[in-house]
Amino acid sequence: MPVPEKETRLDEAALASLLASGTGWTRDGGSLSRTYTFKGFKGAMAFVNRVAEAATAANHHPDIHLEAYKTVRIVLTTHIAHGLTDADVDLARRIDTLEAT
Repeated sequence: MPVPEKETRLDEAALASLLASGTGWTRDGGSLSRTYTFKGFKGAMAFVNRVAEAATAANHHPDIHLEAYKTVRIVLTTHIAHGLTDADVDLARRIDTLEAT
């Protein structure tokens, strides 16, 4: 099965735009991460479920860490590419839209 193009290339300008957007995404080598804080456990878990749905729809699955009961840390990387690709940038932007819903 061929690897989708969005999982093999990285638009550096799109990545730079995401990192400069002020949303809180940071780059750590071959991954992107961002931490979200909610009012409580229920809000954090609802967000995790929304991220899971979006990730499944995109067929691109992040590491999701629930920390201190109301903090969620998302880590994105494309394992097949051993680093960042357009799939990570696209999913990061999608996740940002889920924060307020």
